[in-house]
Amino acid sequence: MSSLTRWLSLTAVLLLAVPGTARARHSSDAPVQPPDPASLRTVPQAPLTQEGQLPPAAAPATGEPEANGALLDGRPRYGAFLSGPGSLTFLLHHSLMGGLGGLFTQGIAHRFSFDRGSREAMLAGTLLGAGLGFGSSAWWQFHHWVDKPMGYLGIGNSVMGGMFAAGLVDILTRDATALAWASFVGAELGAWLTATVAGGQLPLDDSLLVASGGGWGLLYGALLLAVVHFSGTEISGKTWTDTLLIAPGLGASALALATMKYNPTPTQILRADLFGVGVGAVVLLLSGLVLGGFNQPTPYVLSFLGSAGAIATVSLLWEEAAERPGLARGGSGRAKPYRCVWW
Repeated sequence: MSSLTRWLSLTAVLLLAVPGTARARHSSDAPVQPPDPASLRTVPQAPLTQEGQLPPAAAPATGEPEANGALLDGRPRYGAFLSGPGSLTFLLHHSLMGGLGGLFTQGIAHRFSFDRGSREAMLAGTLLGAGLGFGSSAWWQFHHWVDKPMGYLGIGNSVMGGMFAAGLVDILTRDATALAWASFVGAELGAWLTATVAGGQLPLDDSLLVASGGGWGLLYGALLLAVVHFSGTEISGKTWTDTLLIAPGLGASALALATMKYNPTPTQILRADLFGVGVGAVVLLLSGLVLGGFNQPTPYVLSFLGSAGAIATVSLLWEEAAERPGLARGGSGRAKPYRCVWW
């Protein structure tokens, strides 16, 4: 083969190889498929504190009971029988109240005689009352979620309901059996009205407000009776008893109605109670010592006015945001814990 032929053959081979090389290079330069946009997104992580731990808001809650799949009134059941944290208190309250009611109604009717018939009646009343109380309360709490404030307030309302009913019946008759039954029925009504009207998820602030109303009704009723008594009008012991039995129920009912519009915090309620009791006691003691005795109406009038003024002052003119500045940073406006009831 001549040299010319070899050069022509080499040239042909090169010309045939160039397009394939170009195609391979072009294919290698082609862009690959773009990645998934979701893989490029970053998920924000909670900042770490100085100790390298998650902040309390981001840390998983460990104190709350885990939902076991059984919900009642939007809350997880606390057990197969007890529905909520206040169920045991609710059961014990109604069981003991029914048992004691049966014991005393039958005992007073038989004058607590120890003959066989009287003992049988008291035993039957106790067992029947406790059984009915336990059965009815067990059924109700099984179908309703019961919190602790409702369980505790039910006890207080039972006492005030029994006092209220006994005071009303005592105005009409002094029969001991009638008074015993009135007290028992009033206590049951107070407990069941609390459960059915307020509900098992009664907030703590409402329960404290109602209980405070009962206490202040008793104190203010005693002060008003003292003012009338030492003003020259003689008040009999029966009037004192009936008034002091009825007053707590009236005070609790008034503030129970107030919870429909006003919603003070537990701190505000306790602060008002402490200031009211403290100022009223100090004014009563000082005025009695300065004026020479407590057998005159002036110390009781001043104590009444001082206590009421202290409650109104700390309720309407106390800004909680100044104690905890962090409460006011979240909003642009000035937060007011209370709405003024006069303007």
